[in-house]
Amino acid sequence: MTPRDRHAWTALLLVGCLLWTLPASALNSGLPPPTSPLDRLTPHATAQGFLSAAHRGDYETAAHYLDLDFIPKAQQAERGAQLARRLKFVLDRKLAIDLASVSKAPEGDPADARFDPLGVIPLDGANVSIRLQRVTQDSSLVWVFSESTVRMVDTLFEAYGPRVAEWLPPFFFSGTVFGLEPWQWLGLLVTLLASVGLSLLLERVSLAIALRVARWTDATLDDQLVEAGRGPLRLPFFAALLVVGTSFLLLPRPVQTVANRVSYSLLIVSVAWFILRFLRVFAAFVQSRVSSETQDAARARSLRTQFAVLRAVFEAATYVVAAALLLMQFEVVRNVGVSLLASAGIAGLVIGLAAQKSISTLLAGIQLSITQPIRIGDQVVVETEFGTVEEITLTYVVLRVWDQRRMVIPITYFLDKPFQNWSKVSPELLGAVTLQVDYSTDVDALRAELKRILSGEAQRLWDGRLQSVVVLEAQDRTLTIRALVSAANPDKLFDLRALVRERLVSFLRAHPQWLPFTRTESRQAPTPPPEPRDSQPDAPQDEPPPGPRMT
Repeated sequence: MTPRDRHAWTALLLVGCLLWTLPASALNSGLPPPTSPLDRLTPHATAQGFLSAAHRGDYETAAHYLDLDFIPKAQQAERGAQLARRLKFVLDRKLAIDLASVSKAPEGDPADARFDPLGVIPLDGANVSIRLQRVTQDSSLVWVFSESTVRMVDTLFEAYGPRVAEWLPPFFFSGTVFGLEPWQWLGLLVTLLASVGLSLLLERVSLAIALRVARWTDATLDDQLVEAGRGPLRLPFFAALLVVGTSFLLLPRPVQTVANRVSYSLLIVSVAWFILRFLRVFAAFVQSRVSSETQDAARARSLRTQFAVLRAVFEAATYVVAAALLLMQFEVVRNVGVSLLASAGIAGLVIGLAAQKSISTLLAGIQLSITQPIRIGDQVVVETEFGTVEEITLTYVVLRVWDQRRMVIPITYFLDKPFQNWSKVSPELLGAVTLQVDYSTDVDALRAELKRILSGEAQRLWDGRLQSVVVLEAQDRTLTIRALVSAANPDKLFDLRALVRERLVSFLRAHPQWLPFTRTESRQAPTPPPEPRDSQPDAPQDEPPPGPRMT
């Protein structure tokens, strides 16, 4: 290369450098100086700084993160704030910038040192690139939104911006409060009020139509189910109207996410609420049908017990599933749960062992509802206490004792220990009345008296199955008499035994000789009978017997 050519190349290089530096030194020269220092050294700092300034309503500062050199200097201040506000709406609605993925290095993307893409936004079948560009500002390299991106802001705002911007006063677009402009707060208030009113109206209309359709049938279950929907039905309407209404407000993504999660939570709550009401209505309907169509009281109590326990099981499952669905929508809780399941096996084992008794109690409640050693309404004897089963849950049984006390017994007791169930198969029972009487008592007279009592004043208590009077035991001074009677249930049996005992005692009192008493008597010893004698008296033993006389 000749010296002349070398000088020419040097001149061209100097001219190029001069041309390169002239626009850079005049970047956004029409904007007023920022009120606070700007950090535009990295793509991450620029993206974060723009979003932070725009969301707090400081659009004058946000304009310094845009390349506005294509706009005349006299218009850069006004147009810069306007373009910053419009770009914020477009990004909030159509592009979620993941700041974690934006480069934090001053050089930006290693593949392209001048540009760093943030994403694309679809527009009329094409994609508009949203990217940052590295430019020179006062002899330093900074990152701003590229000129090509800023030029497309108005077009994107026409497609995705708020329609109310054309007719609302400028006051509603000045500044932000907690990240929302005044028109957004106004729209949010209108959306909430309209959603509440419309949800109530839609609920009434829907229930009226459903109730009219349900009355076409003879069954009453569908009518009760329609009434059960009063309350839970308004929540889905409110949730749907809230999502639709907030979608037109161009809310920032975090605020819109909160609105969506509130709507999703209300939907879950409404479904769980309706399931709980459905279980209550269905259980009551089945129990009423069984009670009216069957005369078997034991079967009615059995079904009542099954529905009570199964309803408790399904209600508990509904609460657990609803709570799980509510928590799963939060990423933090879901990640914590996954990490706990993956890394805390020992802790899970300890918790499982600690909850072993609770789990076994729940399983015992389910087993009791299937095997039914007791049922609601059964009359049982537990720990020498007689009472009626009043309530059965998954963990305990409530026993109403005869004196109106309540015994709360763990449900595992009825699976582990013996107890008496007086109405397991049938409520009919036998009862005995025992009396101590004298040996001279006329047992047949007692049988006749018992028959008179049962056919007379005890007729309302006696079921007519059995009556008997027997000598149960003979002791040294008294007889034990047992009167056996029968009754339809334990309550009548108790009253019947008391009445029979009272009347038999009165009957014995009318015959005092039959009452037991202690006898004291003396008897003479019997005289021995005379000994038998011959016709002649015996000769004295000291005289010799007569014999032949000697001569």
